[in-house]
Amino acid sequence: MRLGVAPKSAVVACCSFLFCIAAVAQAPKPPASASKKAVPPRVSRSIVAADFTKIDPAAVKQGQTIFESHCAFCHGANARGGESGPDLLRSDVVLNDVQGNKIAPIVHGARVSKGMPKFDLSMQQIQYIAAFLHQSIQNAALRGTYKILNVVTGNAQAGEAYFNGAGRCNTCHSATGDLAHVGSKYKPEQLQQRFLMPREHHWPPRPGPAANPVIVTVTLSNGKAFTGALDHIDDFNIALTDSSGDYHSFTRNGDVPQVTLKDPLAFHKEMLTKYTDADIHNLTAYLVTLK
Repeated sequence: MRLGVAPKSAVVACCSFLFCIAAVAQAPKPPASASKKAVPPRVSRSIVAADFTKIDPAAVKQGQTIFESHCAFCHGANARGGESGPDLLRSDVVLNDVQGNKIAPIVHGARVSKGMPKFDLSMQQIQYIAAFLHQSIQNAALRGTYKILNVVTGNAQAGEAYFNGAGRCNTCHSATGDLAHVGSKYKPEQLQQRFLMPREHHWPPRPGPAANPVIVTVTLSNGKAFTGALDHIDDFNIALTDSSGDYHSFTRNGDVPQVTLKDPLAFHKEMLTKYTDADIHNLTAYLVTLK
């Protein structure tokens, strides 16, 4: 062996040693111990921003009243979605809103082209609505600890007078007929919800026909008519399911085809804009007594 020249076997051994060192240096770190607590999922930015701080109850109450009279028809009384409007408690706009700054442009007409009507509400009123929506989001996030307060705070005698008088409830319902024992069937908050928003909405939809559906008749230009429970309606399409269970969908172009709607719960919608807070609580107190 010549001086200064390493044998081939020594070179291979040296390279293998260096490769092992490099491999160790570049090896990924071993996974954390299974006993180590996992990092909790990232919380919604709006919830972090709100930090579950208390929202002015007076503003929430004002916002709920305004929301019920202007927005509940589409988005539901609890803002979780209605006949045509989406669930606002999951809306990116609401989640990123700060004191109405994101909600206001939409309320004032930014989405008219998408079917959201324009409302002439002041910024103060919109901030009240925002307070109601943000409080509802907090309630949903803390649903494990949220407790429904007693809603039976009204006067049952005043509620009975309203039922048979100004409320005209007795024109369709009877305390000894369809509403007999209703106070035993439902909790007070459920009773209140059922007369405020009697048509329930579920997502995903429950199987089977909906209770008290809107009945629609679609009359084509040739005179042929289709009647059934309304499934969907907008400015461009309408769909229904007839009594045989067959589904029909039609494209709309203005008033063609002719569409006639009959909503058996239309009176409840009308009354939603007329109830006072006292009417709601008095009527609830009366219905609770129908055991």
